[in-house]
Amino acid sequence: MKENQLSNRELAESLFIVNRHAKTAPEPKHLYDIKKHTIDKLLTEKRAKKVGLHFSDHPKYSQQHSTLLIEIGGYYFHIPADKQDFQQLKHLGKVDQFYRNPKPKLSLSRAKRTLYQFLNWKQPKKPAHTLQTSAQSSLLGQPTGTPWNQRPRRRP
Repeated sequence: MKENQLSNRELAESLFIVNRHAKTAPEPKHLYDIKKHTIDKLLTEKRAKKVGLHFSDHPKYSQQHSTLLIEIGGYYFHIPADKQDFQQLKHLGKVDQFYRNPKPKLSLSRAKRTLYQFLNWKQPKKPAHTLQTSAQSSLLGQPTGTPWNQRPRRRP
């Protein structure tokens, strides 16, 4: 499957999955990088459309700020807005809390694979599971020296 065979809908569904997982991931930086680079590439290829600006639901440092609303293949995403976006686009006000993107049936690994292919990125190799060495082994179940009932009592 070549890059040009990926439809906007496939890319949007993959972006949706990556974005949804990034919101709850313990280390979301890589997922957000994938999202940013994909949207930037789609915008330069004119396959994505800047719709307008929304007030963010999550103010930074207690300050209201706006995010850019992007439409790709019937899906909508928010990214940080640039200065020129404020000059060129209409502000749409608050985010409509009742609108939700359709939920695709797609795994995170497949979504990432699709976006890597679109970006011409190599998929990172999974780290091999390492067995605990004796230096890292757990201390659970190992003798502590003297039995608990034979240790000297601490007096206050």
